Amino acid sequence: MFPIVRLIKDLLKARRMAPLALTETHVSNHICWPWDLDFWLELNNGRAMTLYDLGRTMLAQRVGLITTLRQNRWGMTVAGTTVRFRQRIRGFERFEMRSRAVAWDDKFIYLEQSMWRKDGTCASHVMLRTALTDKNGIVPPARVLKAMGHPDLPSLEMPDWIDAWRAADAQRPWPPMQDPLA
Repeated sequence: MFPIVRLIKDLLKARRMAPLALTETHVSNHICWPWDLDFWLELNNGRAMTLYDLGRTMLAQRVGLITTLRQNRWGMTVAGTTVRFRQRIRGFERFEMRSRAVAWDDKFIYLEQSMWRKDGTCASHVMLRTALTDKNGIVPPARVLKAMGHPDLPSLEMPDWIDAWRAADAQRPWPPMQDPLA
């Protein structure tokens, strides 16, 4: 079940925080509750992705995107992702999440997020290709930036590791699983 209570709490908290520039990092603190656990008593990978949703929503609130979305009746969606899980987060463990926009192209906004244990180790990292949508499909980031009051803001240079992921992802067949395995 989606943690709607957490979402409301986090959005109210984000409203009271200082605004961020588009590429600044939003930092939030969380607890791994019993309902976030899997059979091995660690943060479930699906719940981790849901918590990353919350971090992106708080980031969107702090950079002013939520207001723009409402004004234009746009939606937010994830169009691709890659994730690394490296350390376990156990029940009742506190952790920090970091969320930021890295770059954008003519279609997508690329974000990265990470979860950090209190001992300073990174537990997981996710890179996301995201899009804003309207009834006609994807809204170009240039149009979004203009609506947010940043019409001339250039994208940051695309990091090599994201560019390599984009190139690899472009080679994946669509629709998938149409060829028999050898």
